[in-house]
Amino acid sequence: MWTANRKREGRTEECAADQGIVTLGGDPAAVYLGGERRWVSLYTPGGYQWRPKAGDKVLVVKAGDHRELPCLVGKRPDALSEEDELPPGSVRIHSGAGVVLLDEEGVTVKGGKVALKGDIRINGQELEAYIQDIVYQVLSSILG
Repeated sequence: MWTANRKREGRTEECAADQGIVTLGGDPAAVYLGGERRWVSLYTPGGYQWRPKAGDKVLVVKAGDHRELPCLVGKRPDALSEEDELPPGSVRIHSGAGVVLLDEEGVTVKGGKVALKGDIRINGQELEAYIQDIVYQVLSSILG
């Protein structure tokens, strides 16, 4: 009987959440949490996809009866410069040089290349028709 108690007493309780560093990116990932944990499942908000990369500082929540199922739920933001400061209520999505900023002024897309697919409309009008109207207005004002 004393041996059964000794086994129970020897167990250390794992914390429910922990910060770690990604050692192997992707999904599933590997995360160092005082020791490397492999096959860490990745959870994101619905409709949003993201893959951690090696070196990312992340938050891992541990599920299961004995907290044996680590789940990667988020990444610590990189340090921001003063010009990149994010106002309250704003959302910034970025990866490398590509940035989408949603704030009270609207939507800003930054990056070396922007690719639009599908029908492009401006105030309900197709882009080609919109450009034709502008050209027509410019030529009409020039020709009188």
